[in-house]
Amino acid sequence: MKGLGCRACLVAVVLTLVVCGGVVAPATPAAVAPEGTMTWGIHITLASRWLDPAETEGIITPFMVLYALHDALVKPMPAGPSTPSLAESWSQSKDGLTYEFVLRKGVKFHNGDPVTAEDVKFSLERYRGAGVKAFKDRVREVQVVDPGRVRIHLKEPWPDFMTFYGTSATGAGWIVPKKYVEKVGDDGFKKAPIGAGPYKFVSFNPGIELVLEAWDGYWRKTPNVKRLVFRSLPEEATRAAALKKGEVDVVYLLTGPIAEDIRRTPGLKLIAPSQSNGVFWLDFPDQWDQKSPWHDRRVRLAASLAIDRQALNQAETLGFSKLTGNVIPRAFEFAKPIEAHPYDPAKAKQLLAEAGYPNGFDTGDFYPWPPYASMGEALVGNLQAVGIKSRMRMMERATLTTTWREKKLHGLIVGITGAAGNAATRLEAYVSKNGVYTAGVMPEVEDLFQRQTRELDPKKRETMLHQIQQVLHDQVIEAPIYELAFIWGIGPRVEEAGINLIKGFAYSGPLEDLKMKKP
Repeated sequence: MKGLGCRACLVAVVLTLVVCGGVVAPATPAAVAPEGTMTWGIHITLASRWLDPAETEGIITPFMVLYALHDALVKPMPAGPSTPSLAESWSQSKDGLTYEFVLRKGVKFHNGDPVTAEDVKFSLERYRGAGVKAFKDRVREVQVVDPGRVRIHLKEPWPDFMTFYGTSATGAGWIVPKKYVEKVGDDGFKKAPIGAGPYKFVSFNPGIELVLEAWDGYWRKTPNVKRLVFRSLPEEATRAAALKKGEVDVVYLLTGPIAEDIRRTPGLKLIAPSQSNGVFWLDFPDQWDQKSPWHDRRVRLAASLAIDRQALNQAETLGFSKLTGNVIPRAFEFAKPIEAHPYDPAKAKQLLAEAGYPNGFDTGDFYPWPPYASMGEALVGNLQAVGIKSRMRMMERATLTTTWREKKLHGLIVGITGAAGNAATRLEAYVSKNGVYTAGVMPEVEDLFQRQTRELDPKKRETMLHQIQQVLHDQVIEAPIYELAFIWGIGPRVEEAGINLIKGFAYSGPLEDLKMKKP
């Protein structure tokens, strides 16, 4: 095929260099059979839809499970943000319209069926997650060349294709078995998922516990740990107590005094990923309504100035998070460093008075990101101190994300996403007209965004994306808070918990690399 040859795959948005046609040999399986059980105390209620890559929401949470049960053609791994996995190599045509993937030989699903190009085609066409509109608008055809080779044809060059397809920006590149899904249906698949990942499904008690078992047929290596147990423990004190009692081995999300207590407990470790893809911000969904107080930039700026970010950082994450004025993490490609607004409640009150609210106003509901209840309470208090009153409403995470996507939330929302990608992929979901969480658009921003999606020159793209980020900051479309230091607690039985192995990934991974200490 013209333009597809054995050459280095040079894609502006992909940071990893892959030599086309070169076969990456599978790692030698572990000589010793997997043994032991590693148990997590999870900070949220487990949702059944996280067992299915097709429904990935544009946040990082589902990948906690996807990395165990499933595999992708290309995904973030220790070797880089877009590492060949089920695909041994991939290439891009010179005109930027076609991507070809060569599947790794011998890879299989848990039921023994081979992973084929038909499964790749089926998985992308079945995908209905947060990035579905981007793929439907830009992918012309998925072509099965032969059982081990697939081509994806685009309608026009899309410089972010591999960032959307080959990172955790979406779940579109994760592969499920076509025959099995068609046999059991979508609901049946979520009840008993079959994937091509390092762990097989054992049982799932919705909202309570997910149990997985090592699969010795995984192409990369046989996992070191025999069994993984993800246990929902939304209450932070309960998670910490379970860790101290040895009932769980790893807990996610420890804050404030509880985190400090774990840090001082002999035999336990307190640690956070060295790089965070997660940014918290205050979202103003009603700003697009001309009758709402939030339509006035001065009111939005007042809310941002009312936030005591440093005190919040110290109380929630022991000062480990990084204050920011941008919803794009500093580490992302095309990110523009922007300082956070200072804490200035006096100026906030002055702005509210100038906007016609000298006594403040009642904005209604305030939706913190679950399970960050204490953070929500602090933010509600900050805003109330300058006259912006609200009532905190706590939801389960799966419910909040669904309701937000359906544009049913009003008042204030604390947003966060830790999905990988670059500045463009992060902005797509929250700022562009097609974004699943976008409540409204600025014509200037939308024009710049659409232009950069077609621009192949990285420098020109960066200029436009920097302009967008500056406009968002100047107009206070959101009020960024900080880049989250997602603090873990690790128990004494764990030798390798998988923190920091995949750069920017908030959870344990790769799961096949985890290790328990010998008894």
